[in-house]
Amino acid sequence: MAALSGGGAPWRRGWLPALHFVRRGSKAVTRHWKAMHFQRQKLMAVTEYLAPRPAVPPRCLTPREQKVEEDNGYARLLRRQVEEVFRDNRMIAICQYNSMPGEDVVLMRHYLRKHNIEVKFVLNEIVRPVLSQSKYKNLLPLFVARNILLVSPELKAKEMLRVLKGVPQINLLGACIDDTILSRQGVENFAKLPSLEVSQGQTVGALALLPSQTSSLLQRGPAHLTALLDEHIRRLQAGETGSPPGTTPPQSSGGH
Repeated sequence: MAALSGGGAPWRRGWLPALHFVRRGSKAVTRHWKAMHFQRQKLMAVTEYLAPRPAVPPRCLTPREQKVEEDNGYARLLRRQVEEVFRDNRMIAICQYNSMPGEDVVLMRHYLRKHNIEVKFVLNEIVRPVLSQSKYKNLLPLFVARNILLVSPELKAKEMLRVLKGVPQINLLGACIDDTILSRQGVENFAKLPSLEVSQGQTVGALALLPSQTSSLLQRGPAHLTALLDEHIRRLQAGETGSPPGTTPPQSSGGH
């Protein structure tokens, strides 16, 4: 009882333990984010590990495993046909093809066939590999969308433009005429040229005119000199006979 009383030594006094409320499962936040010092940032950047670069860039190395695509026989046949088209025709026009009814397509092919112009429907994945390995590789930018070829062994640019004028779904992009690549404007200018026979006749006439003029110039001097000599001889003869110049001297009779 004495221990519970207020008197006595402190260590003898009774005491009650303090009550503490403890929350399980939660921790006090004792750390906050702090920016790294500038000097430490520079040190970390300088001491960062950089992997050595390879001597040969990876894009220059051939892959170890290459997938070999099996060449389709039908694709080879189509590529061979494209090669024959570019080899056997003098005029090859590349056009952009927009969707149109089948009847209009048949009618267009009929009108073009009258002028010996054929329509070839081709695929870009077939044409592009053929052109990339030939002298017509500058035509590759024209084969982007859906295209058709208008081919002819003759130069029928004027007739082709006349037919395409009535078919707005077909847009002419360019052409290759006699191994010469032309734009749309170039094809139109080519169509305005005269035919080969007319051009040959004009060329022959121009070439024949120059020699004729040269011949006339060369003959003019000797002809003028001959006329002067004839006039001089006539005057000399007129002076000997005493007759005025310009008159014929009298002829002597055969009895004297």
